[in-house]
Amino acid sequence: MVTNGRGVTFTAFGSSTQPRLALSPERSPRTVLNGGWWPHSWDPAAELPGLVTELVERYGPLRQMMLSSHTWDPSFDRFLVASGTVQIRWFSSADPGLLAVITEAGDQINILIVPPDAPAAAARLALDKAADPANSLHAAAILATALPSR
Repeated sequence: MVTNGRGVTFTAFGSSTQPRLALSPERSPRTVLNGGWWPHSWDPAAELPGLVTELVERYGPLRQMMLSSHTWDPSFDRFLVASGTVQIRWFSSADPGLLAVITEAGDQINILIVPPDAPAAAARLALDKAADPANSLHAAAILATALPSR
């Protein structure tokens, strides 16, 4: 990590875990969600490198990611990857079940975040629903259906 006057930059050297990710077969501006992600933990330094790699491969370079500061540890605000720098924005008002990503082309990608401790069957159900192009439910509704005891 490198500290400067504006904040902290995290440099990714790869990921030790393969992201559990389901993405919609095609991106449509009319879909509510473009897929789902089931991280192994709430540690952004451990989880974001693999996810960013997958998203860059699919959508091209990323400009910004927006996450909830209540569920993640907002320990850095920039993320250096092979394709460039991704700004990380932490919001206390952000939906903890949603990751919003802005690509360099200006497209917004909305990804459902399944809590790391979710039961496997429920997590898979939520991931499949979020990646379904016909889905019209928002992240909170999918999680409430898949994980009703939360």
